Amino acid sequence: MNIVLPLLGGLGLFLFGMRLMSEGLEKAAGARMRSILEVMTKNRFVGVLVGAVFTAVIQSSSAATVMVVSFVNAGLMTLGQSVGVIMGANIGTTITSQLVAFNLSEAAPVFLFIGVVMVMFSKKPLVKKIGEVVLGFGVLFMGLTMMKDSMSTLNDSPVIMGALASLKNPLLAILVGFLVTAVVQSSSVTVSIVLVMATQGLLTLPICFYTILGCNIGACTSALLACLSARKNAKRAALIHFSFNVIGTILMGAVLALTADYVEAGIMAISGGNIGRAVANAHTLFKIVQVIVLFPFAGGLVKLVTWLVPGEDKESGGFQLKYIGKNAVYSAATAVIEAVYEIQEMGNLALQNLKDSICAFFDRDQEKIQKVYEVEKQIDFLSKEITDYLVKINQKEQLPLADSLRIGGLFHVVNDIERVGDHAENFADFAVSFSEEGLELSKKAFKEFHDMYGEVQKLLELSLEMFRTGNTQNLQQILALENEVDDMERELQKTHVRRMAKGKCTPQAGVIYTDMVTSLERVADHATNIAFSILDSDPEEEE
Repeated sequence: MNIVLPLLGGLGLFLFGMRLMSEGLEKAAGARMRSILEVMTKNRFVGVLVGAVFTAVIQSSSAATVMVVSFVNAGLMTLGQSVGVIMGANIGTTITSQLVAFNLSEAAPVFLFIGVVMVMFSKKPLVKKIGEVVLGFGVLFMGLTMMKDSMSTLNDSPVIMGALASLKNPLLAILVGFLVTAVVQSSSVTVSIVLVMATQGLLTLPICFYTILGCNIGACTSALLACLSARKNAKRAALIHFSFNVIGTILMGAVLALTADYVEAGIMAISGGNIGRAVANAHTLFKIVQVIVLFPFAGGLVKLVTWLVPGEDKESGGFQLKYIGKNAVYSAATAVIEAVYEIQEMGNLALQNLKDSICAFFDRDQEKIQKVYEVEKQIDFLSKEITDYLVKINQKEQLPLADSLRIGGLFHVVNDIERVGDHAENFADFAVSFSEEGLELSKKAFKEFHDMYGEVQKLLELSLEMFRTGNTQNLQQILALENEVDDMERELQKTHVRRMAKGKCTPQAGVIYTDMVTSLERVADHATNIAFSILDSDPEEEE
């Protein structure tokens, strides 16, 4: 009991420190790293480098791979692009064991103190998240120290030493590594524990090698579990990760079986005879060798998983969500960006429906009128589903800081787009009224309204583009158009009153025309709100 409790306590601190550090890094840097990942993965070799750096930053290959799977699931990344990133993630995950091998336990109290000060006394969210990273680093090494101290006494236990000495079967070592990693959902944690046990003389280096290979396969469980209800391409991406590690384990296992003594001697030589460094270096070298050997066969991996998961997804009836919903793969790093893409789809739908409703009014086209009504139902469906999704992810604590600050604005954007859809439906209603009552507008009223609509359409297109790109270069043009539309609305109302006074327009048509002009002006207001939404989520301004 004197051994077990400190060991469990140290393991608990180590796991908590690892999670605190990983989540803090993901919150602080996840959004920026994701943007790099989106842009720089078209070249497979660059994808390997980006995947390695991204995983090294967030300290979790599981999180990185689940994110890649979610991108593939949403159609934001192809299977071919995902291969390089997944390979790179396998290299990046070895940075944790390298840090552990440096044995920074003596500096742990310093990290703890600095981290606590940053978390407790800073008012800036970004500083707090960085403080969580520093605090997690300190907690991790405090737990590591407790584990080392408790394990040092295991050498005096004949039962424990006898059990560990019997662990000579490579397949058993691989199985142990796989099972432990599958349970803790982190190969970094398992390899770090193996490293500590090796430094205490509890495990031999060859057995550490085989256990590391098992850890590599166990690291695939997060992505495999995440894609169970996902689309087929997401399943294929997860299987690429799994296939890469299984094939790599078989290859490295065969090399070790034939040249174990040479590999052990070589790794110990480059590690300066330090067994802890040898375990960390073996972890890194195994991954690098796997990537070098399998990189030329990346296309073959894609063909393999396509053969394992054949066919295409069958679309169910009714309205569909493209990026979120029941088939989505949740990843904290991509949850908000996928909501943004779904909102963009909703915005494009509302814009097209506005165009169709105006055309239906001008042409009195009954088919277009009915189409507008059907599309409006889809817009309402998207509004509800996206809002529910934003509420759900807003309750998550792991979101990157920049993303969590953006969610409030996204609620407003969804509402503004939904209102644009409502106004499109109003124009369809106006078309029905004109048709049923046989109403007509004067040529001048018709032209004035058409001109105003052209400005509103341009404003809405620019606003949706600004929301999509996050680029503010159109902001001044949007503001100028909004002011112009306001002026046009006032002028059109005045001129129409004069026409009615001269008897050039019937009262019934005049009332509807007034409502139409007002609706256009409100569409312009909603469009401007959409554009301004991207200005309300600057992390640097948050206190």
